[in-house]
Amino acid sequence: MFLSDLSPDDKQTIIEHLEALRKSLIISVLAIIIAAFVCFAYNEQILSFIITPLKSLNEKLIVTGVTEAFFVKLKLAFFAGFCVSFPIVVLSLWGFIKPALYPSERKYVYILFPVTLILFCGGVIFAYFGILPLVLNFFIYIAGSNLDTMFKVDQYVSFVMAFTIPFGLVFELPVIVFFLAKMGIVTSDTLSKNRKYALLIIFILAAALTPGPDPISQMMMGIPVYILYEISILVARFARPNEERKAKAGRFKKKSDVAETESTKNEADSTND
Repeated sequence: MFLSDLSPDDKQTIIEHLEALRKSLIISVLAIIIAAFVCFAYNEQILSFIITPLKSLNEKLIVTGVTEAFFVKLKLAFFAGFCVSFPIVVLSLWGFIKPALYPSERKYVYILFPVTLILFCGGVIFAYFGILPLVLNFFIYIAGSNLDTMFKVDQYVSFVMAFTIPFGLVFELPVIVFFLAKMGIVTSDTLSKNRKYALLIIFILAAALTPGPDPISQMMMGIPVYILYEISILVARFARPNEERKAKAGRFKKKSDVAETESTKNEADSTND
């Protein structure tokens, strides 16, 4: 129904956007797979790095299944492959977004590309070195002296992956807000007025993204993300739409008002008849 109402040019535009999205996804997936194959050759070094927080707490990992070690190292390879290929993933994503930007806005892509990488790396590093040891120490403390803690390698690796990658992704919030503000979709006033709703959504997402039902890890993610939300308000205050986008928005609003007026007039005429 929706597509049948569009003009041939609009349909062609949608098809082109879908094709660009498809190309971006293919490039991203291929980059991750290739990087994962390379990282698999260094699985012992990667595993040694991943278990460093446990070693500092005098804990060891155990294997309880025949194929568990192989699948853990395969999982680690894809985890490392995603981190290594993240610049390519971001470049392909920018390539998809770039046609929707005005020439004066495209310069920000080259400025924010390194910022995007720094924020992702910062989020992963912050989660791994700052938050993960505290969470592990908390779990070991809760176990107490009457229980022997024996961490399964598969569960531990899954926990680390599910804990660090979301941190890296949510740290991109200021960049996302910058472009939304540049495109006129959000404003700093809107973000400021909806702080309480944002706080609720942030902690709901923190509960969904962090592994395990414990409130500690959820708070450890929720608090930094809320701080990033406050930073995003400042970013939105400086990232205002350019004149081209304002003019286009004004023309669209004018057309919308005209169409609404005509619709109201037609309804009034039909009621009088």
